[in-house]
Amino acid sequence: MYLLLTILIIVVCVLLALVVLIQNPKGGGIAANFASSNQIMGVKRTSETVEKATWFLAISLIVLTLLTNFARPTEAGTATESKSLIEDEVSSAPAPQQQQIPQQQPQTAPANPEAPTSK
Repeated sequence: MYLLLTILIIVVCVLLALVVLIQNPKGGGIAANFASSNQIMGVKRTSETVEKATWFLAISLIVLTLLTNFARPTEAGTATESKSLIEDEVSSAPAPQQQQIPQQQPQTAPANPEAPTSK
């Protein structure tokens, strides 16, 4: 189911891009600065059907992406299996060896320090 939804999303994305390219620019924005008589990828007049197709494809893309959230693999799927394999690898790995740092013996002060002599 997840794979089917993913393929449908890709198809809808391609169709949406094509429908947007054939639309007639409404004017204004950046396109108004570069307006000329020839159009590279577009037509001079579009019908209302192209606009309706754009809205339909955009809404269907949103719905399909939300549906993939519910159809994604769960605990019985591959995501959990790969996670358990990683946990098994980590638990079976040998523990890192700690280096022994030699401890220095603390220096003790003499019991009766010599009193300083005054002259």
